[in-house]
Amino acid sequence: MEKEKAEAYARQAEETWGDTPEYAEFTQKDSQRSDTQREVLAIQMMALFARFGAIQDKSPASEEAQRLVRELKAFITENYYQCTDEILASLGELYGSGGEFTSNINQAAGEGAAEFAARAIRCYGNQKK
Repeated sequence: MEKEKAEAYARQAEETWGDTPEYAEFTQKDSQRSDTQREVLAIQMMALFARFGAIQDKSPASEEAQRLVRELKAFITENYYQCTDEILASLGELYGSGGEFTSNINQAAGEGAAEFAARAIRCYGNQKK
């Protein structure tokens, strides 16, 4: 079932961003990975979200939360595609929108982790303005 979900996300991503340089970068990087490597990256990403969940009693504007936002942005850039501030803001909205991404993140990283990460990303964007 997880493979089916990943394939559905991949189709959605291609439909939405298929003509962008970031999507081209993603497909180039991803084409060189094995299924095991993809799984390891997914686990590492959820570990980052778990760290957001562990500090959600703090302000999303706290230095600790903002450090995690920077780590998340760097992780995405290093492993998937150039994560600009604009892309990060869009991802934050997606993470905290209450849909399947929110549900999946919270299931893996703890209840409220996705929403806290979204608030921290929003604070990051506001500080950059």
